[in-house]
Amino acid sequence: MKALSVFLLLISSLWAQEHARFVYTEYKRPFKVVYELFLDHPEKLRPALGWISNVLFVLTNPPYNFSPDDINILVVSHGREVPVFAKRNGEHYKDIVERVESLSIYGVKFKVCKMAAEQVYGLSEKDFYPFVELVPSAITEIIHWQMQGYALMIPQVFEIRR
Repeated sequence: MKALSVFLLLISSLWAQEHARFVYTEYKRPFKVVYELFLDHPEKLRPALGWISNVLFVLTNPPYNFSPDDINILVVSHGREVPVFAKRNGEHYKDIVERVESLSIYGVKFKVCKMAAEQVYGLSEKDFYPFVELVPSAITEIIHWQMQGYALMIPQVFEIRR
C-alpha cells in the first residue's frame, strides 16, 4: 500500500507542473550519423545542410563540448542535388558550395554516388570539388555505414506554399 501511495504521489506531482521541463540527454562519444540526400531540387540542399549544422552546433557547445574528433558525420548524395557538388556549377550555387566546404573543413565527409553522377548527370571524378568523394553506390554506402553503427538521418525538406 505504501508503494502505491508513493507512486500516486509521484504521478500527481508530474501533472502539477505548469510547463514543460528542459532536459539534457547524455549523448555518447563518438556520435556517428550518416545523412542520406535524395532531394528533388538542388536548392533544397541549402535547408538540408541545416540538419547537419544543427548536430554540430548542439554537440560542440555547452554542456556537451564535443570536439570534431567526437563527431563522425557522413553525407551521401544521390538525388537532384548532385550537380551542386560539380565545379562547373560553382557560381550558380556559390553560397551552398561555400557552406559545404566549411562543413567539410569541420570534418563532415561528403560522398556522391558515382552511378548517379555518371549515368544521370554525365559527371566524373574530375568534375567534382576536392572535398567530395565518389562512391560506387549511394545505397550500398548507406547500408555499409549503418552496419558500422552510424545512425541514418534523411532530411525532410518541404516547400512552403502560401
